Amino acid sequence: MRYAQLVVGPAGSGKSTYCSTIVKHASDSKRIVEVVNLDPAAEHFDYEPLVDIRELIHLDDAMEDEELQFGPNGGLVFCIETLLENSDWLEEQLGDVDDDYILFDCPGQIELYTHLSVMRKIVDLLQGWNFRICVVFLIDSQFMVDGAKFLSGTMAALSVMVNLELPHVNVLTKMDLLTKTVRKQLDNYLDPDPHILLSDMRNAHSKWHEKYAKLTEAIGEVIENFSLVRFYPLNIKDEESIENILITIDNIIQYGEYADVKIRDFDEEDPEDNENCD
Repeated sequence: MRYAQLVVGPAGSGKSTYCSTIVKHASDSKRIVEVVNLDPAAEHFDYEPLVDIRELIHLDDAMEDEELQFGPNGGLVFCIETLLENSDWLEEQLGDVDDDYILFDCPGQIELYTHLSVMRKIVDLLQGWNFRICVVFLIDSQFMVDGAKFLSGTMAALSVMVNLELPHVNVLTKMDLLTKTVRKQLDNYLDPDPHILLSDMRNAHSKWHEKYAKLTEAIGEVIENFSLVRFYPLNIKDEESIENILITIDNIIQYGEYADVKIRDFDEEDPEDNENCD
């Protein structure tokens, strides 16, 4: 088997930082994790990519084409579609090594994961190349500090889950940037309790909530009844936090489950011991 994390989420949610953090943490544990950059608009990241889509096509190339005349969003979709049309290039760049563990650092255009089919087609390709995949959906914890925003982020996560139909881990990034007060408030949301969310929204005296209270409550019941969404906090300055996220994902994709059992040197029988026993 080969293993992969499809790292997705809105722009600015910390996808590239997450990838470089996981690579460093794995390296410190004597483990090899590679990263593939699938963002044609990327300008800077702190890892050396195994494969870089910008070597095939760059967003600027699509936007500067006088015939295409794409804007940023249309250009991103065009670049990913170009990658699909050149899937043999990607397959060759990836190689074919058993037990590969690769992070795919994806673009920050949320539409690619919520309702367009292009990322689903890439998933199908990777699965055809023997990858076992987990989607890692990142969202900035600073965006999720009140009930209304948290409910919005939860619905975005659900939309990605429905569209990609893969094992899914939701991660709240940038926890290290929160104050203690905000972090304590956010703790109530990590395993979403719709009653807490709705209570916070009522207390905010929102005109929207007053008008659409029943709709909000119905969405909250969907979250509660199906238990589809849970969020894991990530503090990149805390090794235990990073390790907890990685262990969770490894368990989901069953990383290492098929590794050969290694016999320790002192477990091996010594022929001389057998002779002495005689």
